[in-house]
Amino acid sequence: MSAVAGARPGRRRLGELKPGAGAVVKRIQGEPAMIRRLMELGLVPGTRVQLVRRAPMGDPIELIVRGTHFSIRRSEANRIHVDAV
Repeated sequence: MSAVAGARPGRRRLGELKPGAGAVVKRIQGEPAMIRRLMELGLVPGTRVQLVRRAPMGDPIELIVRGTHFSIRRSEANRIHVDAV
C-alpha cells in the first residue's frame, strides 16, 4: 500500500524523474499565471516529456517536449504531476 493517501502507482512529480526518463503530463498545480506559462511551453495534460539532465546543483532541469529542448526550475517541475512511461 502506498505511503501517500490517494497516490496512484507510477504517479510522481516531474522533478523526481531520473535523467533519461520519460513520462506523460497528468496535471499541473500552482498559480494560474505559472500554469499558463508552463502550458504555453507545451506542458499540457497528455503530453509526453523526457528529462534530459540536471544542472550540477540540481537546478534547473533540461526537458524535451514535442521535440523542443528547454529548461525549467526544479520548483516548477515539482508542480507537474506525471505518470512514468
